[in-house]
Amino acid sequence: MDQNKKFKLVSSKKTRYLLPNILTLGGVCLGISSIKFSIDGNFSLAVTLILLAAILDALDGRIARLIKGTSEFGKELDSLTDFVSFGIAPVFILYFWELNNYGKLGWAIALIYSVCCVLRLARFNLTKNNNQDEWKNNFFEGIPSPAGGLLILMPLIYDLTNFNFNIDVKNLTPYLTIFIALLLVSKTPTLSLKKISISPKMTIFLLLIVGIIFIALLFYTFETLLVFSLFYLFSIPASIFIYKNHQKKNKQKISDEEHEDIL
Repeated sequence: MDQNKKFKLVSSKKTRYLLPNILTLGGVCLGISSIKFSIDGNFSLAVTLILLAAILDALDGRIARLIKGTSEFGKELDSLTDFVSFGIAPVFILYFWELNNYGKLGWAIALIYSVCCVLRLARFNLTKNNNQDEWKNNFFEGIPSPAGGLLILMPLIYDLTNFNFNIDVKNLTPYLTIFIALLLVSKTPTLSLKKISISPKMTIFLLLIVGIIFIALLFYTFETLLVFSLFYLFSIPASIFIYKNHQKKNKQKISDEEHEDIL
């Protein structure tokens, strides 16, 4: 008889494999809690929890690579957490805030966004680049789910700010949600910054910028979040240009190598 295989979360007894998963589970708790607070009508706290979940999502993978605590279990857990925290929670917040006023159409829009998010995550898990396309690791195919979850909340975030531009942003909510859903499943290249190297001389300036951002988020949370969301949205054309430039250089490099082999 075959020996029964014991279920293991990680293949090592070292506790460093658990830390990234703990951060990931914290993110899913924040995402689910944001739904609860949106039901209660506390939309400011709901949006804040989504922001915190996005920060944890950005940290868990990087910490896992830094301490060499990556695992297949952690990878799958991260995708499931992303779907809950950024594929379900944000659109539920929007539904209780505005989309429910559109009746069945509002619910259909919420479903479309969630379906696009899960398709985007499934495609991401299956995407693997070969050695020649290693430069593509600096780009996402479509916008990542955490960015999508924050971008669809822009009308609500604007409503929570002190800005007053005499714009009825609520009417833009269904159109923006569909637009972001299409960006999730599109093949539009967006910068990931995972493999970007930072010069040691620039480290102090990077830390200063990060510090300023955190201070701005602390005192002007929604205003800062809205500015960064708009900046990210308008940076997508620049990402496409950079991607095309890298693609052109890579094709030229491969062509030169093949020419040298022939000679």
